[in-house]
Amino acid sequence: MPANSPSDSSILDQLSAYGHKKLVFCNDPDTGLKAIIAIHDTTLGPALGGTRMWSYSTEAEALEDALRLSRGMTYKAAITGLNLGGGKGVIIGDSRKDKTETLMRSYGRFIKNLNGEFITAEEMGTNTRDMEYIRMETTHVTGVPESIGGAGNPAPFTAQGVYLGIKASVKEVFGTDMLAGRTIVVQGIGNVGEHLVALLRKENAEVLISDINQEQLTYVARKYKAKPIEADKIFTTDADVYAPCAMGATVNNKTIEKMKFAIIAGSANNQLKDELLDSQLLLKKGILFAPDYLINAGGLISCYSELTGFGKKRTVQLTENIYDATRSVIKLSKAENISTNIAANQIAEKRIADVKKIKSSY
Repeated sequence: MPANSPSDSSILDQLSAYGHKKLVFCNDPDTGLKAIIAIHDTTLGPALGGTRMWSYSTEAEALEDALRLSRGMTYKAAITGLNLGGGKGVIIGDSRKDKTETLMRSYGRFIKNLNGEFITAEEMGTNTRDMEYIRMETTHVTGVPESIGGAGNPAPFTAQGVYLGIKASVKEVFGTDMLAGRTIVVQGIGNVGEHLVALLRKENAEVLISDINQEQLTYVARKYKAKPIEADKIFTTDADVYAPCAMGATVNNKTIEKMKFAIIAGSANNQLKDELLDSQLLLKKGILFAPDYLINAGGLISCYSELTGFGKKRTVQLTENIYDATRSVIKLSKAENISTNIAANQIAEKRIADVKKIKSSY
């Protein structure tokens, strides 16, 4: 066993701590595949979650990411009213150098062996072409290209949901959801981030952008007339909204201390490094946090529509519900004097508990 791997008991302890149902380790020396599939809960339906490919420093780091992300998917499906459970896949490797057709197809075979208990889609480091490779081995995949009957890239719907979450939050703080003249920092301008920038600039918001990819940064800045800023300047910037759209855990005790934002609302998963501690710090500082798993649910809704045979019109309708759902979470947060993420958790957990009374696990 590698030195950086947790012991069997620590893995089981982590499964218990997060409330997981199943964990699958995938290893294929012939293709170089090293992956983890985490299935959190299947009360509402099969576990659906994207597959992330990332150069994790350790296997333990990859495991923690899979556990946290899959739990978030359970809550995301529950709060948006979808009949899906929560799961997530992570592939250890550099998506720019290590990804091949055979690696993705091998991963698809592991998914096939789960017999529909886990359904995947694209995520950070994967794309619709990768989903097409997985589709060659299993039908339990969504987000495949429209040319072969899929719904295509879910990123535009993810961005739309985040945009609506921002508007709902701005309505709460400033009394109107108009974004013209508001300053919004978008950290991470990849697939989802770029679509979000386009929506914000269309409404004449002032958009500041940051990304580790300088080429993409220059391209988006020119195309949408956004203003690039250095990464180390983000948390001291005087802006109305911070929209994290890259990796998680950027909201923590150190960054919160520097923040001048009124609102945090972005597409990144697990934005709070410590969910309980950081949410309380934000509450005390008066910064409104739009729960990430709620407002970034547009991509999941797109995948759900593909599974159920809904068209894009229905996907748009379901995504538009994110505005009112965000307002409901804020309302409960204020009424109970609790953080918004705890309020969102309560709504999601209630739906799971209610459905559990009338059906067994999938």
